[in-house]
Amino acid sequence: MAIIVNLDVMLARRKMASKDLAEAVGITAQNLSILKTGKAKAIRFSTLEAICRMLDCQPGDILEYSPGEP
Repeated sequence: MAIIVNLDVMLARRKMASKDLAEAVGITAQNLSILKTGKAKAIRFSTLEAICRMLDCQPGDILEYSPGEP
């Protein structure tokens, strides 16, 4: 997919565990894992907003467009 999810990078920078973020955002650890691995087909703006609030970052820090990716 041409959209790359850098959520694991932001989690490492903030030294936060996935399960802690999932709990704070109000989604399951499984759904966060699907998002982290780039297998998600969509993300709600409310979820993206909550993630950005918890990680103190911008959406562009988490999502990246790469035209060369299949």
